[in-house]
Amino acid sequence: MRPDSSNLAPNTANMSNQPKLRVLIIAEACNPEWVSVPLEGWSHAIALMQQIDGHLVTQIRNQAAIERAGLVLGRDFSVIDSETVASPIYKLASWMRGSAGKGWTLLTALFSLTYPYFEWLLWREFGAAIRAHDFDVVYRITPLSPTAPSLLAKRCARAGVAFVLGPLNGGVPWPRDFDRARRQENEWLSYLRGAYKLLPGYRATRTFATAIIVGSRDTLALENCRYHQKCFYIPENGIDPERFTLRRTRHAQQPLEVVFVGRLVPYKGADMLLEASSALIHDGHVRVTIIGDGPQRTQLESMIDTLGITAGVQMKGWISHANLQQTLTEMDLFAFPSIREFGGAVVLEAMALGLVPAVVNYGGPGELVTPESGFLIEMGTRDQIVNRYRDLLRQLVNDSEQIERRSNIAFKRARTLFSWEFKASQVCRVLSWAAARGPRPEFHCPLTDADAGPEEFSSCK
Repeated sequence: MRPDSSNLAPNTANMSNQPKLRVLIIAEACNPEWVSVPLEGWSHAIALMQQIDGHLVTQIRNQAAIERAGLVLGRDFSVIDSETVASPIYKLASWMRGSAGKGWTLLTALFSLTYPYFEWLLWREFGAAIRAHDFDVVYRITPLSPTAPSLLAKRCARAGVAFVLGPLNGGVPWPRDFDRARRQENEWLSYLRGAYKLLPGYRATRTFATAIIVGSRDTLALENCRYHQKCFYIPENGIDPERFTLRRTRHAQQPLEVVFVGRLVPYKGADMLLEASSALIHDGHVRVTIIGDGPQRTQLESMIDTLGITAGVQMKGWISHANLQQTLTEMDLFAFPSIREFGGAVVLEAMALGLVPAVVNYGGPGELVTPESGFLIEMGTRDQIVNRYRDLLRQLVNDSEQIERRSNIAFKRARTLFSWEFKASQVCRVLSWAAARGPRPEFHCPLTDADAGPEEFSSCK
Protein backbone atom coordinates (compact mmCIF):
# COMPACT_ATOMS: atom_id res chain seq x y z
CA MET A 1 0.00 0.00 0.00
CA ARG A 2 1.47 3.37 -1.03
CA PRO A 3 1.40 6.21 1.50
CA ASP A 4 -0.73 9.29 0.91
CA SER A 5 1.03 12.11 -0.87
CA SER A 6 0.61 14.22 2.26
CA ASN A 7 2.80 11.77 4.12
CA LEU A 8 5.60 12.19 1.60
CA ALA A 9 5.82 15.94 2.16
CA PRO A 10 8.15 17.32 4.85
CA ASN A 11 6.28 17.48 8.14
CA THR A 12 8.55 19.80 10.10
CA ALA A 13 11.40 22.22 9.56
CA ASN A 14 14.61 22.37 11.50
CA MET A 15 16.45 25.34 12.94
CA SER A 16 17.93 26.27 9.54
CA ASN A 17 14.48 26.16 7.91
CA GLN A 18 15.52 23.25 5.73
CA PRO A 19 12.96 20.44 5.54
CA LYS A 20 13.79 17.16 7.18
CA LEU A 21 15.13 14.40 4.98
CA ARG A 22 12.41 12.36 3.31
CA VAL A 23 13.50 8.75 3.68
CA LEU A 24 11.93 5.52 2.50
CA ILE A 25 13.00 3.11 5.26
CA ILE A 26 13.13 -0.55 4.25
CA ALA A 27 13.14 -3.11 7.05
CA GLU A 28 11.88 -6.49 5.88
CA ALA A 29 12.42 -7.83 9.41
CA CYS A 30 10.82 -5.28 11.74
CA ASN A 31 8.68 -6.29 14.69
CA PRO A 32 8.35 -4.69 18.15
CA GLU A 33 7.02 -7.91 19.69
CA TRP A 34 9.78 -10.27 18.54
CA VAL A 35 13.46 -10.52 19.45
CA SER A 36 16.80 -10.50 17.66
CA VAL A 37 16.89 -8.96 14.15
CA PRO A 38 13.15 -8.11 13.92
CA LEU A 39 13.34 -6.16 17.19
CA GLU A 40 16.54 -4.47 16.04
CA GLY A 41 14.89 -3.50 12.76
CA TRP A 42 11.96 -1.99 14.65
CA SER A 43 14.08 -0.18 17.26
CA HIS A 44 16.38 1.24 14.60
CA ALA A 45 13.53 2.36 12.33
CA ILE A 46 11.38 3.94 15.03
CA ALA A 47 14.34 5.89 16.49
CA LEU A 48 15.23 7.15 13.04
CA MET A 49 11.65 8.22 12.33
CA GLN A 50 11.87 10.58 15.31
CA GLN A 51 14.56 12.54 13.47
CA ILE A 52 13.50 12.40 9.83
CA ASP A 53 10.37 12.42 7.67
CA GLY A 54 10.33 8.67 7.17
CA HIS A 55 7.98 6.07 5.78
CA LEU A 56 8.62 2.44 6.78
CA VAL A 57 8.18 -0.51 4.43
CA THR A 58 8.19 -4.00 5.92
CA GLN A 59 6.95 -7.53 5.35
CA ILE A 60 3.25 -8.21 5.88
CA ARG A 61 3.91 -10.61 8.78
CA ASN A 62 4.83 -7.57 10.90
CA GLN A 63 1.70 -5.53 10.22
CA ALA A 64 -0.42 -6.41 13.26
CA ALA A 65 2.41 -5.87 15.77
CA ILE A 66 3.35 -2.51 14.24
CA GLU A 67 -0.26 -1.36 14.34
CA ARG A 68 -0.47 -2.39 17.99
CA ALA A 69 2.60 -0.22 18.58
CA GLY A 70 0.65 2.80 17.30
CA LEU A 71 1.77 3.27 13.69
CA VAL A 72 -0.90 3.76 11.05
CA LEU A 73 -0.87 1.68 7.89
CA GLY A 74 -0.62 3.88 4.81
CA ARG A 75 0.37 6.98 6.73
CA ASP A 76 3.40 5.74 8.71
CA PHE A 77 4.18 2.42 7.12
CA SER A 78 3.36 0.06 4.28
CA VAL A 79 3.59 -3.70 3.97
CA ILE A 80 4.78 -6.02 1.22
CA ASP A 81 3.25 -9.47 0.91
CA SER A 82 6.08 -11.75 -0.26
CA GLU A 83 4.78 -14.82 1.57
CA THR A 84 4.24 -16.70 -1.70
CA VAL A 85 8.01 -17.16 -1.88
CA ALA A 86 9.15 -16.50 1.69
CA SER A 87 6.91 -18.96 3.54
CA PRO A 88 7.79 -22.21 1.69
CA ILE A 89 11.51 -21.36 1.66
CA TYR A 90 11.46 -20.71 5.41
CA LYS A 91 9.79 -24.07 5.98
CA LEU A 92 12.39 -25.76 3.78
CA ALA A 93 15.23 -24.08 5.65
CA SER A 94 13.77 -25.08 9.01
CA TRP A 95 13.64 -28.70 7.87
CA MET A 96 17.18 -28.65 6.47
CA ARG A 97 18.63 -27.05 9.63
CA GLY A 98 17.71 -30.11 11.65
CA SER A 99 16.86 -28.34 14.91
CA ALA A 100 15.88 -24.87 16.05
CA GLY A 101 18.69 -22.41 16.60
CA LYS A 102 21.24 -24.21 14.40
CA GLY A 103 22.42 -23.87 10.82
CA TRP A 104 22.18 -20.08 10.69
CA THR A 105 24.41 -19.88 7.61
CA LEU A 106 22.01 -22.14 5.70
CA LEU A 107 19.01 -20.06 6.76
CA THR A 108 20.78 -16.85 5.71
CA ALA A 109 21.79 -18.33 2.36
CA LEU A 110 18.27 -19.43 1.50
CA PHE A 111 16.84 -16.10 2.60
CA SER A 112 19.34 -14.28 0.37
CA LEU A 113 17.89 -16.18 -2.58
CA THR A 114 14.31 -15.18 -1.74
CA TYR A 115 14.78 -11.59 -0.57
CA PRO A 116 15.02 -10.11 -4.11
CA TYR A 117 11.34 -11.00 -4.59
CA PHE A 118 10.49 -8.71 -1.65
CA GLU A 119 12.41 -5.86 -3.26
CA TRP A 120 10.87 -6.56 -6.66
CA LEU A 121 7.40 -6.14 -5.14
CA LEU A 122 8.57 -3.06 -3.27
CA TRP A 123 9.83 -1.42 -6.46
CA ARG A 124 6.54 -2.18 -8.18
CA GLU A 125 4.79 -0.32 -5.34
CA PHE A 126 7.22 2.55 -4.75
CA GLY A 127 9.26 2.79 -7.96
CA ALA A 128 7.20 5.67 -9.37
CA ALA A 129 7.52 7.67 -6.14
CA ILE A 130 11.29 7.09 -6.07
CA ARG A 131 11.66 8.16 -9.72
CA ALA A 132 9.58 11.25 -8.95
CA HIS A 133 12.01 12.13 -6.14
CA ASP A 134 9.34 11.94 -3.45
CA PHE A 135 12.17 10.63 -1.27
CA ASP A 136 15.64 12.07 -0.75
CA VAL A 137 17.11 8.73 0.34
CA VAL A 138 16.13 5.08 0.20
CA TYR A 139 17.58 3.40 3.28
CA ARG A 140 17.60 -0.40 3.79
CA ILE A 141 18.08 -1.42 7.43
CA THR A 142 17.32 -5.12 7.20
CA PRO A 143 18.37 -7.70 6.15
CA LEU A 144 21.57 -7.22 8.12
CA SER A 145 23.48 -9.97 6.36
CA PRO A 146 26.09 -8.83 3.80
CA THR A 147 25.06 -11.87 1.73
CA ALA A 148 21.70 -10.32 0.71
CA PRO A 149 22.11 -8.21 -2.45
CA SER A 150 19.73 -5.39 -3.34
CA LEU A 151 17.90 -4.81 -6.60
CA LEU A 152 17.19 -1.25 -5.52
CA ALA A 153 20.73 0.12 -5.48
CA LYS A 154 21.06 0.30 -9.26
CA ARG A 155 17.46 1.41 -9.80
CA CYS A 156 17.81 4.22 -7.27
CA ALA A 157 21.08 5.31 -8.88
CA ARG A 158 19.36 5.51 -12.27
CA ALA A 159 16.60 7.59 -10.68
CA GLY A 160 19.14 9.94 -9.11
CA VAL A 161 18.13 9.04 -5.53
CA ALA A 162 20.67 8.09 -2.86
CA PHE A 163 20.58 4.47 -1.69
CA VAL A 164 22.07 3.51 1.68
CA LEU A 165 22.13 0.08 3.32
CA GLY A 166 23.21 -1.28 6.66
CA PRO A 167 24.36 -1.84 9.26
CA LEU A 168 25.56 -4.96 7.49
CA ASN A 169 26.96 -7.41 9.99
CA GLY A 170 28.42 -10.88 9.63
CA GLY A 171 31.49 -12.64 8.44
CA VAL A 172 33.08 -13.37 11.82
CA PRO A 173 35.35 -16.33 10.99
CA TRP A 174 34.97 -19.51 12.98
CA PRO A 175 38.05 -19.77 15.23
CA ARG A 176 40.16 -22.63 13.91
CA ASP A 177 40.39 -24.24 17.34
CA PHE A 178 36.59 -24.58 17.57
CA ASP A 179 35.83 -26.61 14.47
CA ARG A 180 33.97 -29.20 16.56
CA ALA A 181 31.57 -26.52 17.82
CA ARG A 182 31.13 -25.41 14.23
CA ARG A 183 29.98 -28.86 13.20
CA GLN A 184 27.76 -29.22 16.27
CA GLU A 185 25.98 -26.04 15.13
CA ASN A 186 25.29 -27.63 11.71
CA GLU A 187 27.36 -24.85 10.14
CA TRP A 188 28.62 -27.00 7.29
CA LEU A 189 27.66 -24.34 4.74
CA SER A 190 29.95 -21.84 6.49
CA TYR A 191 32.91 -23.59 4.86
CA LEU A 192 31.65 -22.20 1.55
CA ARG A 193 30.39 -18.90 2.90
CA GLY A 194 32.50 -16.75 0.55
CA ALA A 195 30.47 -18.07 -2.39
CA TYR A 196 27.78 -15.43 -1.70
CA LYS A 197 29.99 -12.91 -3.50
CA LEU A 198 29.10 -14.73 -6.71
CA LEU A 199 25.39 -14.04 -6.29
CA PRO A 200 23.73 -11.89 -8.95
CA GLY A 201 23.55 -8.32 -7.74
CA TYR A 202 26.33 -8.58 -5.15
CA ARG A 203 28.73 -6.29 -7.02
CA ALA A 204 25.99 -4.00 -8.34
CA THR A 205 24.69 -3.44 -4.81
CA ARG A 206 28.04 -2.12 -3.69
CA THR A 207 28.82 -0.25 -6.90
CA PHE A 208 25.57 1.71 -6.98
CA ALA A 209 24.98 2.19 -3.24
CA THR A 210 25.75 5.72 -2.14
CA ALA A 211 26.79 4.59 1.33
CA ILE A 212 27.25 1.27 3.15
CA ILE A 213 26.99 1.12 6.93
CA VAL A 214 29.03 -1.73 8.40
CA GLY A 215 28.37 -3.06 11.89
CA SER A 216 31.77 -4.56 12.69
CA ARG A 217 35.41 -4.68 11.70
CA ASP A 218 34.92 -8.20 10.35
CA THR A 219 32.20 -6.99 8.00
CA LEU A 220 34.36 -4.10 6.84
CA ALA A 221 37.13 -6.60 6.09
CA LEU A 222 34.72 -8.52 3.82
CA GLU A 223 34.16 -5.48 1.64
CA ASN A 224 36.53 -4.93 -1.26
CA CYS A 225 38.82 -1.99 -0.59
CA ARG A 226 37.34 -0.21 -3.62
CA TYR A 227 34.15 0.32 -1.60
CA HIS A 228 35.76 1.46 1.65
CA GLN A 229 35.39 5.15 0.83
CA LYS A 230 31.62 4.73 1.04
CA CYS A 231 31.65 2.57 4.20
CA PHE A 232 30.73 3.93 7.64
CA TYR A 233 31.18 2.07 10.94
CA ILE A 234 28.08 2.00 13.16
CA PRO A 235 27.63 -1.07 15.40
CA GLU A 236 24.54 -3.17 14.76
CA ASN A 237 23.12 -3.42 18.27
CA GLY A 238 21.60 -0.80 20.50
CA ILE A 239 19.59 -0.49 23.68
CA ASP A 240 16.39 1.33 24.56
CA PRO A 241 17.00 3.00 27.96
CA GLU A 242 13.25 2.95 28.63
CA ARG A 243 13.30 -0.87 28.62
CA PHE A 244 16.15 -1.00 31.13
CA THR A 245 14.76 0.82 34.12
CA LEU A 246 16.89 -0.70 36.87
CA ARG A 247 20.51 -0.29 37.84
CA ARG A 248 22.93 -2.50 39.72
CA THR A 249 23.33 -1.33 43.31
CA ARG A 250 25.15 -4.35 44.76
CA HIS A 251 28.78 -3.91 45.81
CA ALA A 252 30.90 -6.88 44.75
CA GLN A 253 31.81 -9.20 47.60
CA GLN A 254 32.38 -12.90 48.23
CA PRO A 255 30.93 -15.12 47.07
CA LEU A 256 31.32 -13.32 43.77
CA GLU A 257 28.05 -13.53 41.83
CA VAL A 258 28.75 -14.44 38.19
CA VAL A 259 26.00 -14.71 35.57
CA PHE A 260 25.79 -16.07 32.01
CA VAL A 261 22.85 -15.27 29.69
CA GLY A 262 22.38 -16.92 26.30
CA ARG A 263 21.42 -19.96 24.27
CA LEU A 264 22.94 -23.11 25.68
CA VAL A 265 24.93 -24.19 22.64
CA PRO A 266 28.64 -25.04 22.38
CA TYR A 267 29.92 -21.81 20.84
CA LYS A 268 28.37 -19.64 23.58
CA GLY A 269 30.83 -21.19 26.05
CA ALA A 270 28.77 -21.77 29.22
CA ASP A 271 30.70 -25.02 29.69
CA MET A 272 33.99 -23.09 29.65
CA LEU A 273 32.69 -20.76 32.36
CA LEU A 274 31.70 -23.70 34.56
CA GLU A 275 35.09 -25.35 34.17
CA ALA A 276 36.93 -22.10 34.81
CA SER A 277 35.00 -21.33 37.99
CA SER A 278 34.61 -24.84 39.44
CA ALA A 279 37.48 -24.65 41.96
CA LEU A 280 36.37 -21.24 43.19
CA ILE A 281 32.79 -22.51 43.52
CA HIS A 282 34.07 -25.44 45.61
CA ASP A 283 35.87 -23.02 47.92
CA GLY A 284 32.80 -20.82 48.30
CA HIS A 285 34.38 -17.80 46.59
CA VAL A 286 32.12 -17.77 43.50
CA ARG A 287 28.52 -18.59 42.61
CA VAL A 288 27.36 -18.96 39.01
CA THR A 289 23.88 -18.36 37.59
CA ILE A 290 23.09 -19.58 34.08
CA ILE A 291 20.08 -18.01 32.36
CA GLY A 292 18.94 -19.54 29.09
CA ASP A 293 18.11 -22.83 27.48
CA GLY A 294 19.09 -24.95 24.54
CA PRO A 295 20.36 -28.33 23.36
CA GLN A 296 23.45 -28.18 25.60
CA ARG A 297 21.44 -27.92 28.84
CA THR A 298 21.48 -31.64 29.65
CA GLN A 299 25.24 -31.76 29.07
CA LEU A 300 25.77 -28.75 31.35
CA GLU A 301 23.64 -30.27 34.11
CA SER A 302 25.68 -33.46 33.90
CA MET A 303 28.88 -31.42 33.99
CA ILE A 304 27.73 -29.56 37.10
CA ASP A 305 27.03 -32.87 38.82
CA THR A 306 30.35 -34.41 37.76
CA LEU A 307 32.31 -31.37 38.98
CA GLY A 308 30.44 -31.49 42.29
CA ILE A 309 29.39 -27.84 42.13
CA THR A 310 25.61 -28.24 42.31
CA ALA A 311 25.34 -26.11 45.45
CA GLY A 312 27.05 -23.16 43.75
CA VAL A 313 25.29 -23.12 40.36
CA GLN A 314 21.76 -22.11 39.44
CA MET A 315 20.19 -23.10 36.09
CA LYS A 316 17.26 -20.70 35.67
CA GLY A 317 16.22 -21.32 32.07
CA TRP A 318 14.67 -18.41 30.21
CA ILE A 319 13.05 -15.74 32.34
CA SER A 320 10.97 -12.66 31.56
CA HIS A 321 12.59 -9.33 30.70
CA ALA A 322 11.50 -7.79 34.01
CA ASN A 323 12.84 -10.70 36.04
CA LEU A 324 16.03 -10.74 33.99
CA GLN A 325 16.70 -7.09 34.81
CA GLN A 326 16.17 -7.71 38.51
CA THR A 327 18.42 -10.76 38.50
CA LEU A 328 21.23 -9.00 36.66
CA THR A 329 21.25 -6.08 39.08
CA GLU A 330 21.95 -8.57 41.86
CA MET A 331 25.09 -9.87 40.13
CA ASP A 332 28.73 -8.81 40.13
CA LEU A 333 30.06 -9.99 36.76
CA PHE A 334 28.50 -10.86 33.41
CA ALA A 335 30.62 -13.69 31.97
CA PHE A 336 30.07 -14.34 28.27
CA PRO A 337 32.69 -16.66 26.73
CA SER A 338 31.05 -16.81 23.28
CA ILE A 339 33.68 -17.49 20.63
CA ARG A 340 31.68 -16.31 17.58
CA GLU A 341 29.25 -13.46 18.16
CA PHE A 342 28.24 -11.02 15.41
CA GLY A 343 26.59 -8.37 17.57
CA GLY A 344 26.37 -9.17 21.24
CA ALA A 345 23.19 -7.33 22.24
CA VAL A 346 23.06 -9.17 25.57
CA VAL A 347 26.42 -7.62 26.49
CA LEU A 348 25.04 -4.12 25.97
CA GLU A 349 21.92 -4.99 27.96
CA ALA A 350 24.04 -6.08 30.91
CA MET A 351 26.13 -2.91 30.68
CA ALA A 352 22.96 -0.78 30.53
CA LEU A 353 22.19 -2.05 34.04
CA GLY A 354 25.68 -1.28 35.32
CA LEU A 355 26.77 -4.93 35.20
CA VAL A 356 30.39 -5.32 34.15
CA PRO A 357 31.04 -7.81 31.30
CA ALA A 358 33.89 -10.27 30.81
CA VAL A 359 33.89 -11.27 27.13
CA VAL A 360 36.12 -12.99 24.63
CA ASN A 361 37.87 -10.30 22.62
CA TYR A 362 36.56 -11.56 19.29
CA GLY A 363 33.68 -10.54 17.05
CA GLY A 364 30.98 -8.14 18.23
CA PRO A 365 31.56 -8.19 22.01
CA GLY A 366 35.20 -7.21 21.53
CA GLU A 367 34.01 -3.99 19.87
CA LEU A 368 31.42 -3.16 22.53
CA VAL A 369 33.62 -3.53 25.61
CA THR A 370 36.73 -1.52 26.46
CA PRO A 371 39.31 -2.28 29.16
CA GLU A 372 37.80 0.62 31.14
CA SER A 373 34.23 -0.74 30.96
CA GLY A 374 34.84 -4.48 31.26
CA PHE A 375 37.28 -7.35 30.89
CA LEU A 376 38.55 -8.66 27.55
CA ILE A 377 39.68 -12.30 27.38
CA GLU A 378 41.97 -12.96 24.45
CA MET A 379 40.96 -15.62 21.93
CA GLY A 380 42.82 -18.92 21.99
CA THR A 381 42.20 -22.62 22.29
CA ARG A 382 39.45 -23.85 24.57
CA ASP A 383 41.96 -24.62 27.33
CA GLN A 384 43.53 -21.18 26.99
CA ILE A 385 40.18 -19.42 27.27
CA VAL A 386 39.24 -21.52 30.32
CA ASN A 387 42.57 -20.70 31.98
CA ARG A 388 42.22 -16.99 31.22
CA TYR A 389 38.73 -16.86 32.70
CA ARG A 390 39.98 -18.81 35.73
CA ASP A 391 42.82 -16.32 36.21
CA LEU A 392 40.43 -13.37 35.91
CA LEU A 393 38.00 -14.81 38.44
CA ARG A 394 40.83 -15.42 40.92
CA GLN A 395 41.98 -11.80 40.49
CA LEU A 396 38.45 -10.51 41.08
CA VAL A 397 37.93 -12.67 44.13
CA ASN A 398 41.08 -11.09 45.59
CA ASP A 399 40.31 -7.57 44.34
CA SER A 400 36.61 -7.07 43.63
CA GLU A 401 37.10 -3.30 43.44
CA GLN A 402 38.22 -3.88 39.83
CA ILE A 403 34.54 -4.52 39.13
CA GLU A 404 33.32 -1.42 40.95
CA ARG A 405 35.77 0.80 39.05
CA ARG A 406 34.20 -0.34 35.77
CA SER A 407 30.51 -0.47 36.65
CA ASN A 408 29.67 3.22 36.19
CA ILE A 409 31.73 3.43 33.00
CA ALA A 410 29.92 0.40 31.52
CA PHE A 411 26.57 1.94 32.44
CA LYS A 412 27.34 5.28 30.78
CA ARG A 413 28.95 3.69 27.71
CA ALA A 414 25.90 1.56 26.94
CA ARG A 415 23.42 4.38 27.45
CA THR A 416 25.28 7.00 25.42
CA LEU A 417 27.20 5.39 22.56
CA PHE A 418 24.71 2.55 22.10
CA SER A 419 21.28 4.03 22.68
CA TRP A 420 19.01 3.82 19.64
CA GLU A 421 18.67 7.61 19.73
CA PHE A 422 22.42 8.03 19.43
CA LYS A 423 22.63 5.44 16.66
CA ALA A 424 19.83 7.21 14.77
CA SER A 425 21.75 10.47 15.03
CA GLN A 426 24.81 8.76 13.52
CA VAL A 427 22.74 7.28 10.70
CA CYS A 428 21.20 10.70 10.08
CA ARG A 429 24.65 12.10 9.43
CA VAL A 430 25.31 9.35 6.87
CA LEU A 431 21.94 9.91 5.18
CA SER A 432 22.54 13.68 5.07
CA TRP A 433 25.91 13.13 3.43
CA ALA A 434 24.39 10.67 0.95
CA ALA A 435 21.76 13.27 0.01
CA ALA A 436 24.47 15.93 -0.41
CA ARG A 437 23.17 17.89 2.59
CA GLY A 438 26.11 17.56 4.94
CA PRO A 439 29.80 16.71 5.29
CA ARG A 440 31.12 13.20 5.31
CA PRO A 441 30.96 11.89 8.90
CA GLU A 442 33.80 9.99 10.51
CA PHE A 443 33.25 7.26 13.12
CA HIS A 444 35.91 5.34 15.00
CA CYS A 445 36.07 1.57 14.64
CA PRO A 446 35.35 0.52 17.35
CA LEU A 447 33.65 3.47 18.99
CA THR A 448 35.40 5.15 21.88
CA ASP A 449 33.83 7.19 24.64
CA ALA A 450 35.19 10.31 22.92
CA ASP A 451 32.75 9.68 20.04
CA ALA A 452 29.79 10.65 22.23
CA GLY A 453 28.86 14.30 22.34
CA PRO A 454 25.75 16.50 22.52
CA GLU A 455 26.33 17.73 18.99
CA GLU A 456 25.50 14.23 17.72
CA PHE A 457 21.85 14.54 18.79
CA SER A 458 20.71 16.91 16.05
CA SER A 459 17.95 16.26 13.55
CA CYS A 460 18.71 15.30 9.97
CA LYS A 461 18.93 18.13 7.52
